[in-house]
Order: sequence, then C-alpha cells, then structure tokens
Amino acid sequence: MGRLAGIIIAVLIYGAISAYLGWNLKKWIGSFRPFRWPVVFWVVFFIIAFSPFFAQVSWLSPLAIVGNYWMFFFEYGLILCVIVNIIIFITPLKNVKIMGSIVVGLLVILFGVGTYNAYSPVTRHLEISIDKSGEPLRLVMASDFHLGILSNKGHLQRFVDLANKAKPDAILLVGDIVDDDPIWFVEEGMDEVMKQLHATYGVYGVLGNHEYYGGKIPLFIEEMKGANVQILMDETILVGDRLYLTGQEDATNKERKPIASLKPTDEEYPWIVMNHTPYDLELPQEAGVDFHLSGHTHLGQLWPNNLITDRIFELDYGYMKKGNMHTLVSSGFGFWGPPMRIGSRSELWIVDINFSGEGN
Repeated sequence: MGRLAGIIIAVLIYGAISAYLGWNLKKWIGSFRPFRWPVVFWVVFFIIAFSPFFAQVSWLSPLAIVGNYWMFFFEYGLILCVIVNIIIFITPLKNVKIMGSIVVGLLVILFGVGTYNAYSPVTRHLEISIDKSGEPLRLVMASDFHLGILSNKGHLQRFVDLANKAKPDAILLVGDIVDDDPIWFVEEGMDEVMKQLHATYGVYGVLGNHEYYGGKIPLFIEEMKGANVQILMDETILVGDRLYLTGQEDATNKERKPIASLKPTDEEYPWIVMNHTPYDLELPQEAGVDFHLSGHTHLGQLWPNNLITDRIFELDYGYMKKGNMHTLVSSGFGFWGPPMRIGSRSELWIVDINFSGEGN
C-alpha cells in the first residue's frame, strides 16, 4: 500500500509540473493567437508529457521516441520557465510574447547543440604507467552505447571507425551496450557493424544495469558472441599473455562476486577490471587492481545533472589515481533517453599503458 501511495504521489507531482509547462506554452502561443479549442491542446500536450509511460505498453511503443525527446524539453523547459517567470514577476519585463520567444529560441539552440554533442563523438587520450614488467599496450575503452532506436547503427559505425583507426591491442566495452532490450540490435543488423572491430587480442565487454533491466541477458550474450564480442561475467581471463582482464557483474546483480575473489593468482601481468558502475572504488584498490574501468554516470548527460553524479560517486568522470590503482570513468559513447548532451560529449578513450617495472 505504501509503495502504491508513493507512485500515486510521484505521478501527481509529475503531472503538476507538466501542467505548469503546458500552461506556460499555452500562454505563449495564445499571445500570438487565441485558442479556439483549448481542450485539444491539453489532450495532445498530456499525451506527449506521459508518452514515456504510455510507451511501456507494447502497441504504444513508438511513443518511446516522443518520450525521449520530451525528457529534454521537460528538464530545460522547466528550468527556463521558472527563470522567466521570476524575471516577469520581479522586473518590469512583462511581455509574454517576447519572453516566451526567448525561451523557445534558447530551447532550439540547446536542442541543436545537444544533438551535435551526442552524435559527434570525440576521442580522448590517456597515458598511464604501471609498475610491472611488459611491453606497451594500447586499449580502446567505451561504455554506455545504449544501442537501440536513437543510438543507432550509424552511431555504432562511428565508434567502429574511430576504434579501428587507433589500432588497439584490445577493445573494452564497459556495459550498457544495448538500451534494455537487444531486439533493436538484432532487427537493425548491428552485429554486422560490430564485427568490423579489429584489435590484436579481441573485443571484450561486460553487463551494465540496462542489460539487466531488459531481462534478455541470454539473447544479449548470444548476439555479442555472434558479433565477436566476448562478454565476461564475474570472470578473469588471460589476454594474449599480456594482461589479466576481469569482467565484474554490475552492481544491479546483488549476487555478484566480490572483486577480491576474481583476483588472478599470478601477479606478473597487469590486472585490468571492467566494472560498469563505479561504486566502492576502495574495494578494487584494496584487492590490488592496476586499472579499473567504468561508465554509467554519463557525466549527468544533461547539465546540471552532473552536480548529482558528482555527489553520488567518488569519481563520476575522467581519470584518477587512487593509491596504486588507475581509475577511468567514461561519459559514454551513446546516450540514454533524449539523444542530446549538454555539458558532456559522446566519447571513446584511447589508453596507452607503459610499464615501469623490471624487465623493461
């Protein structure tokens, strides 16, 4: 009963905020020409506003695209409407037509910038040194593709082209490879694009929280296998007699093995861990991990959400050295929800690893 009450309260709050946005939009449009059928406006508006929820019904799933775009307008529309209403209230600037047009113009600009940032990935470079013996290694690392309707086959092709250009020894895909259900990966034939990836010692990946949300992990693993991507699930393997690679289950799996139990017995080679969500960095550090790779945070994806991720995670983006452990968290190559990024970019990392121990 308590959970149901919580859901009802959340829906009512969401509906009230959406109504506030609709009221501002209607007032702005009405400043140009009065409404003849306001009921039609509100019906259409609330269908759009609740499209993320309606899309959960199978025959209404096309509304998912509308819902993803709505999430962008919901967040930035709310921020801008609050600011403009405060300005109208405390200053002589009372012209709704002008102020509303400024808001709409800013939303259009943010829409364009955000779309560009999402679909124009950049390549980041990192060079680290590990105190073990070995020849230099080059890795390509990326996370959070969320392959589906909007993070599509063409976007995956961008990753393949950039990754192959780096000529890596290994390619590491650190979770949330598909957006919940792998069905779009299957239907769009994305495996043919993924197969184009080339690395000396292969392509490896791990599960993220969204693979768990989709509930089709066996299908996902089978599709990745067909695309020449080896998914590691709480296991450690020796890659090319060069490095130990661990794929830890995501924190969504409450029964995942502790990282210490996945430690290789031989400490001659570097130990690299893929763990989608960067919780509890103390644990891999204490276990002796040399290089820990994560994603999940998206760096908030849309500013100012990064202020939240910065509070939740010890490291929500970029590189940090924690004791002897190197740590890298990526903002992701794809995106979740709206295909936009403000304050972040879609990216992949090229990591060059040098060795400073005996034997060099």
